[in-house]
Amino acid sequence: MLNRYARRLFSKVIPMSELLPAPLLVSIVCPCFNEEGGLGEFVARIGRVLRPTGQNYEIVFVNDGSRDGTLAEMQALAADEGNITIVDLSRNFGKEIALTAGLCHATGDAIVAIDADLQDPPELIPAFIQRYREGYDVAYGRRTERQGDSWMKKATARRFYHMMRRLGPVPLPENVGDFRLMSRRSVDALLQLPETHRFMKGLFAWVGFRSVAVDYVREPRFTGSSKWKYRQLLNLSIEGITSFTTAPLRLTTYLGFLVAFIAFLWGVFLFVRTIFYGDPVQGFPTLILTILMLGGTQLIALGVIGEYLGRVFNETKRRPLFLIDSITWSQEGAARRQDNRTAFLYGLPVGAPTQPLPGLGGDVEQAYPVRKC
Repeated sequence: MLNRYARRLFSKVIPMSELLPAPLLVSIVCPCFNEEGGLGEFVARIGRVLRPTGQNYEIVFVNDGSRDGTLAEMQALAADEGNITIVDLSRNFGKEIALTAGLCHATGDAIVAIDADLQDPPELIPAFIQRYREGYDVAYGRRTERQGDSWMKKATARRFYHMMRRLGPVPLPENVGDFRLMSRRSVDALLQLPETHRFMKGLFAWVGFRSVAVDYVREPRFTGSSKWKYRQLLNLSIEGITSFTTAPLRLTTYLGFLVAFIAFLWGVFLFVRTIFYGDPVQGFPTLILTILMLGGTQLIALGVIGEYLGRVFNETKRRPLFLIDSITWSQEGAARRQDNRTAFLYGLPVGAPTQPLPGLGGDVEQAYPVRKC
């Protein structure tokens, strides 16, 4: 009798894909720095992809201190479309912070992070939404081919991902950038991470939740040239390593032991040679070599310690991640912004009751500094 009741009960279990309806609103977050020439085509392609499906969506542009006509182009597009939110930062804070600012102001049930250069195709967004309906919190784009990238950039990226998999506490998916769809709960969890140094690829992986890859071919830029130079990519890789692992400190310790061991063997060798063979030790070259080797090792160790100490210093200052010059809300964003899900945007804890906040009186908020998300 009990077994028959249990079979009847479990036969009525509803699949996860049926429990998750299509997201009521998809927020498309796009950080921009000097992207004036491609924004019109970007908005047009988003519309061609999502409007035929009937999917409700908003675009959240973040102007990261652009020096060209990017902001004016955003405002013109917002006047025509009505579903565009513009977050104008007070200066250039960098892509990682600009992306965080966009996520803070996205009001959708699912959030897509994408660049404005159209290397990541908007045509992949419906596939992301389908994975969301199947029960995945995160659907990320995985590049099977990187058109427009030099062999040097591909090789260094491959080495970086390999190193992060070996050293990091959580594995980073290879050939995966910021292009992805995230559920509301995964974005809420991400925005609770308080660190100032934000290596977003690592933070995405650290948050976790059920994830799936969607393969695609990365196209060349629609217009302009990449804002990422090799020096900036090197700094980003150092940021990723020092933000997510203490392995460099441990390697420095190993290096110190290795140098001490080599020095010990060298001392034993010189002692034996002098005692048994009477070969006098050449003092000056040996001394100079020893000083240079130990000095170089100490400088490396100090540099590694300095990187981590600098990060501790920046974290203890507790400065806001970004400051906002103005916000122009989309129609959907203006209707949703007082919802409990966005209570944390201005430093309130998740789930806190929402109250009218200073500066929220109109569609445009001027000079409102955002603390931590």
